[in-house]
Amino acid sequence: MVPYIKINPEIRSALSEGIPVVALESTIISHGMPWPRNVETALAVEQIIRDMGCVPATIAIMDGECRVGLNEDEIIKFGQEKNIWKVSLRDLAYVLTRQLPGATTVAATMRIAAMSGIRVFVTGGIGGVHRGAEKTMDISADLTEMAKTSVAVVSAGIKSILDIGMTLEYLETLGVPVVTYGQDEFPSFYSSKSGHLSPLRMDSVGEIARMIQIKWKMGLEGGLLVANPVPAEFQVPTEKIENFIRNALDRANDLNIKGKDITPFLLQNIAENTRGESLEANISLIKHNAKTGAALAKAFTELGGSY
Repeated sequence: MVPYIKINPEIRSALSEGIPVVALESTIISHGMPWPRNVETALAVEQIIRDMGCVPATIAIMDGECRVGLNEDEIIKFGQEKNIWKVSLRDLAYVLTRQLPGATTVAATMRIAAMSGIRVFVTGGIGGVHRGAEKTMDISADLTEMAKTSVAVVSAGIKSILDIGMTLEYLETLGVPVVTYGQDEFPSFYSSKSGHLSPLRMDSVGEIARMIQIKWKMGLEGGLLVANPVPAEFQVPTEKIENFIRNALDRANDLNIKGKDITPFLLQNIAENTRGESLEANISLIKHNAKTGAALAKAFTELGGSY
């Protein structure tokens, strides 16, 4: 038992009975998509995970507690309210102390999931090294968290608003394995292409699950990034999205938007200027990640789910 963590009874039962559980973040609900698509997507993702024979665990901060597993009313609350904190690790104790509602980022979700005994986490795209980080030192806590917390993260790659090449280099420095599922090229969130070769490739979730088990049984702590390319029919071409990204970055610079506000601003700006095309790709890729993540959680559980 960890103080300040409240695990939904269904999830607690699943963990004790060896039923695979898949963690989900709440920032994608509060800061990643507009109402009502955010709630529709969150509920659809949970249903996909259930249809795959797993139990979803959406994680958020409410009433001074880390909630592991939200009900539908709570998901709707997070989708509609405007004053919800975007919570990374540095904010966690503050938000709990003040009993503020908080949507967890990749880093915070990973840590709470690990404390709860959940080993597979599905998100859209991870944070990373921001463009221009050689001047700003803006590097997401998602990366350092993956180096220390033993949770497998399934995403559509690194968000293309970031410096993908530098992020891959930084993950190598941290000793985080990066595996692309089913192709040699590392994906770039909205597209299966990035121009960067993936450090590792595997073609089955069973093989990835075995790798995770070996890693953790050897005492090699830390996570693993599973890059799951967005299906071709939902992609936004790299060269097309790059123009919108540069315009959004210029706009953010003009407005002096920095820190944890930059990513939600950029995603919203890009969605507006692509007339929703990027939003549809975002929704499609998180659903696709949910299927792969649930399959991975099942495979890992069948191996014993331990380390």
